[in-house]
Amino acid sequence: MRWLHPEFLYLFLLLPVAVFWYWLRYRKRYPTFRLSSLQAIQGRKSWRGRLQIVLPILRGLAFAALIMGLARPQKTLEEEKVKGEGIDIMLAMDLSSSMLAMDFKPNRLDVSKRVAAEFVDKRTFDRIGLVVFSGEAFTQCPLTSDHRIVKEFLGGLECGRLEDGTAIGMGLATAVNRLKDTKAKSKVIILLTDGVNNTGYQSPQLAAKIAKEFDIKIYTIGIGASGEAHTPVSRRSDGTYVFGLARVEMDEPLMREIAELTGGQYYRATTEQELEQIYTQIDLLEKSEIEITSYKRYGELFRWFVLVAVGCIVLEFLLRYTVLRTIP
Repeated sequence: MRWLHPEFLYLFLLLPVAVFWYWLRYRKRYPTFRLSSLQAIQGRKSWRGRLQIVLPILRGLAFAALIMGLARPQKTLEEEKVKGEGIDIMLAMDLSSSMLAMDFKPNRLDVSKRVAAEFVDKRTFDRIGLVVFSGEAFTQCPLTSDHRIVKEFLGGLECGRLEDGTAIGMGLATAVNRLKDTKAKSKVIILLTDGVNNTGYQSPQLAAKIAKEFDIKIYTIGIGASGEAHTPVSRRSDGTYVFGLARVEMDEPLMREIAELTGGQYYRATTEQELEQIYTQIDLLEKSEIEITSYKRYGELFRWFVLVAVGCIVLEFLLRYTVLRTIP
């Protein structure tokens, strides 16, 4: 809200003067009776006498409301028109059983989902989709500007729903297929995996070459600590995983080759903090060029203050010459 004529608010300085003038006038208008004792009339003040204080209060409120009406309060109504090219981003996330490894707390998958959701929140004007892969791949969420839906799908990701394995090529190919026909000025795939391509009928190199043909940039992230980690080594008949120490394996040359072939970059995250920094760097590298034109409209509010002032004056007049009438 703004005030079109704020200089009228200085009239509030007259309120103390008006209160002092009323006090002087009240003393002159109503005579004083001197009594030797008030014991006979102690506590006998009528309700009309008690309500007399309402009359000057109503006049004061009317005066204040008129001042605020003169100052012309206006409600600001803003509209924004967004023009520009956003970026289409596909998140390709590994759901192989090794993503449950405990070198991240509580595991790699939960940390990856949380950090990816924070990244989605930063990309206000971009369309984002989600592809998941393990031994096979599919589109979990197509490109959308409704980031709430993307985050819901991210939050629901679990290992074990797909055939186990790490089909990096199929995950990339699925993401490329979702981006190749879009009209976005910039197209990006963020591939996150913790292993080595060991299954699938699509090679990662071929998928990267196809991405390059469609001007799709790929950022690859290898997640996992160095050395050994507690990771699923087998699975029981009831579907639960048996954990044991296993060596962390990462095909970093392949990840680097995929990224460099398409003009992207390869990152290695060995801690949760490093993963957060990687997404922050990608966010800075892939900035949307957005032009925002802001329009402002103003709605008048002074009428409400005038109505309050008129209401107070009318109520004060009715009370003064009816139920609160005094003699003289």
